[in-house]
Amino acid sequence: MTTNLKKKISKSSWPNFNVRKWLNKRSNGDSFPSDYSLPEGWQMDSTIELKHSASVKETPVVSDIDTLNLRMFVGTWNVGGKSPNEGLNLRDWLMLPSPADIYVIGFQEIIPLNPGNVLGPEDSGPATKWLTLIREALNSNTSSSEESSPTLLCSSSEHEQEQEHYYCLAASKQMVGIFLCVWVREDLYKHVTNLKVSSVGRGIMGYLGNKGSVSISMTLYHTTFCLVNTHLASGEKEGDEIRRNLDVSEILKKTKFSHSFKAPGQPLPPETILEHDKIIWLGDLNYRLAAGYDDTLELLKKNDWQALLEKDQLRIEQRAGRVFKEWKEGKIYFAPTYKYLFDSDQYVAQTNKSKEKRRTPAWCDRILWKGEGVEQLWYVRGESKFSDHRPVYSLFSVHVDKRCTKLSSCIAPSESSSISMSRSCSSRTLTNAGLSSSCFAKVQAEEQLLLLTREHKHRTCRVLS
Repeated sequence: MTTNLKKKISKSSWPNFNVRKWLNKRSNGDSFPSDYSLPEGWQMDSTIELKHSASVKETPVVSDIDTLNLRMFVGTWNVGGKSPNEGLNLRDWLMLPSPADIYVIGFQEIIPLNPGNVLGPEDSGPATKWLTLIREALNSNTSSSEESSPTLLCSSSEHEQEQEHYYCLAASKQMVGIFLCVWVREDLYKHVTNLKVSSVGRGIMGYLGNKGSVSISMTLYHTTFCLVNTHLASGEKEGDEIRRNLDVSEILKKTKFSHSFKAPGQPLPPETILEHDKIIWLGDLNYRLAAGYDDTLELLKKNDWQALLEKDQLRIEQRAGRVFKEWKEGKIYFAPTYKYLFDSDQYVAQTNKSKEKRRTPAWCDRILWKGEGVEQLWYVRGESKFSDHRPVYSLFSVHVDKRCTKLSSCIAPSESSSISMSRSCSSRTLTNAGLSSSCFAKVQAEEQLLLLTREHKHRTCRVLS
């Protein structure tokens, strides 16, 4: 069975598609592109969850060698509805002095938020372009020296001699203009399990996807991560911060990761955001400054960020306990990230005198976290002039448990290591969505086979009874 991710929805199915979209109903909502291929003995259940049958034993004794400290890059960028060109260089944004082990990259407005894009079929073209550019930036040493062919897969051994770090796409998900992707170092790729996605629309009528969240849940070894990319309610009128608070509350309440399979003796993977061990919340949160327009411009001229931050709505609301209670955010030492003239270092407010069109500069683009064993090392902004927002990124040190430390049974170490989780990822620069489509099609085929098997068993039981 072949599935083309770029294929347009047929006219006959368009009304049904839009009804589901308008009402925020799932339409392959749990499906996502990934570099995973299914090894023999593995299958996907009906909610895209990797599983394998293995015997269980008591929890092993945990020692220092059972823990791992990894570097996680987290970046967020509202790209203003612009599709990237092939020459856009992301290396300055993504490449650190020392490479990270995990890259979490969230975008907002990857497509213009016009009625056609919000109400009509999803345009995945820009998302594919961003994935291609990210793959090229992260794996530039190998992609530049090889022919561009999206059809070949690689294994860990293939790149051991070519490049110290090669990165694979663990999962990506788009909802209208909100797009989130997670990349992991290839030697860690085989230890990622329980990949799930969830989308919550909070836009028009409180349901449509022009605003809202895209979340990815995953388990690395025995530590659970939830990565939440959001685009919250816009506006700088008094009281708009209450709408943003409500968006956060609804996203926390409505984000669900369905798990229909539970291995014997193993804990059920998290179903909600707050059930995860470590949570990263990123995106265009749209909180503005509770300060007068003239006062803000005067402080901007002085580069007095700390005085401006006293008027930051997010910090005001957080201190009052109305949003993100017990969440953490690093200290901000950079200029407001919104709103700039395109291809300029000037804020719109500095050039536009119209009260209707001017936007007071603000720190709209933020990264927060929750959970033990997370330490922020950097919290800075990029200087690309591609958009009216500046990208923001952070580097974290995250503590990962290599073995189960909970009071439940785990897969025995000897058996766990003998299970061959042969996942592979593209060794070439992607020029289209062909690879992701083939993986996606294989997942769908596995789903259909599993559903047919279940239906057959159910009918057989009814006949026998």
